[in-house]
Amino acid sequence: MTSWTDTEGRADKPLSRIRVLDLTLARAGPTAVRHLADWGADVIRIEPPAGAGASDPVGGSRHGPDFQNLHRNKRAITLNLKTPEGHALFMKLAAGADVIVENMRSTVKTRLGIDYEAVRAVNPRIVYGSISGFGQDGPYAERAGVDQIAQGMGGLMSITGLPGQGPVRVGIPIADLCAGGYLAMGISMALLDREATGQGRWVRTSLLEAMVAMLDFQGARWTMTGEVPEQAGNDHPTGIPTGVFPTADGHVNIAASGQRLWTRFAAAAGLGHLVEDPRFADGAARSRNRAALNALIGEVTATRPSAHWVAVLMEAGVPCGPINSIDQTFADPQVRHLGLAAPVRHAELGEITIVASPLQMTGTTRDIRCAAPDAGEHTEEVLRGLGLDPAEIADLRDRNVI
Repeated sequence: MTSWTDTEGRADKPLSRIRVLDLTLARAGPTAVRHLADWGADVIRIEPPAGAGASDPVGGSRHGPDFQNLHRNKRAITLNLKTPEGHALFMKLAAGADVIVENMRSTVKTRLGIDYEAVRAVNPRIVYGSISGFGQDGPYAERAGVDQIAQGMGGLMSITGLPGQGPVRVGIPIADLCAGGYLAMGISMALLDREATGQGRWVRTSLLEAMVAMLDFQGARWTMTGEVPEQAGNDHPTGIPTGVFPTADGHVNIAASGQRLWTRFAAAAGLGHLVEDPRFADGAARSRNRAALNALIGEVTATRPSAHWVAVLMEAGVPCGPINSIDQTFADPQVRHLGLAAPVRHAELGEITIVASPLQMTGTTRDIRCAAPDAGEHTEEVLRGLGLDPAEIADLRDRNVI
């Protein structure tokens, strides 16, 4: 079993004084909680006991890479919220918590009696974070939310992929991950506000809201000018030339948009004569003649290996980089320097390596303190903290409350 104390490895973290009750499933909610756990929050993950509605963990086994990556730095208890005793224990935990995070359908938490208003009645300082598929209310509120569905409904799949090939999903669960990041940010803001007001807030987002927000300038092209962006493949939709170009041993990304970078790139690539070509004289012309320009660039870049072009263009001050496979990414010297693959010891698996937080800050480290817990690993520890004695805990276990 993973050892844990209230302060172990957390004392220097900015959220070390914050206690979080984690009721999340799937990926978006756990992602939000992971941000809080990584930065010191005392997270208690609450799951149903066996036979009381426990679901399969996202991505497979609890000891697999997905679960271990999602649920590190947490404690875990089992609690049957559908029983009166389980509900009472949850409310006792909620009375002393700072944050609750859930991603149930909007009616489920109300039916269980653990919704924001119910918790606020026992703890007005609670910051209650909710992620849904499409929002807590409205015509789609009761729909189940799945990352790929949100990618499609949010417009992302219509602009991803090569022109004419049809919609393409992004290769990561980007709606889940972005919604989780947005919720963690909202929770942090609400905690900061609570220092001034003494009152908690209900913080909400959804996969759909996160996906539409992540459209960013592509969305603004529609909202401001009525332009519907289309698939641009590996080409940047507005900055030209920016895209993927063939090399003698693979491909590189080159970003040479804007007149200054275009001129530098052309000179470094031996294409200086194209700067005076009226087809490529300015950004508008290069946009109109994108295909011809990309073909001319590709003819040249294909003659030398990727490493050559990265070195030459970096020397010229033109952004350029290789297109790595995942193993190449983690072998990259800058990725290794940044410590983005972090070790942690698991009681059964030994030392494992998972993906570190992308944040760094002075005065603390972003080390992973604790591997993802087994189901109910800390149940007795947490209940003892509520004042229950061993006989009471054993009775609750016998009755499948925990």
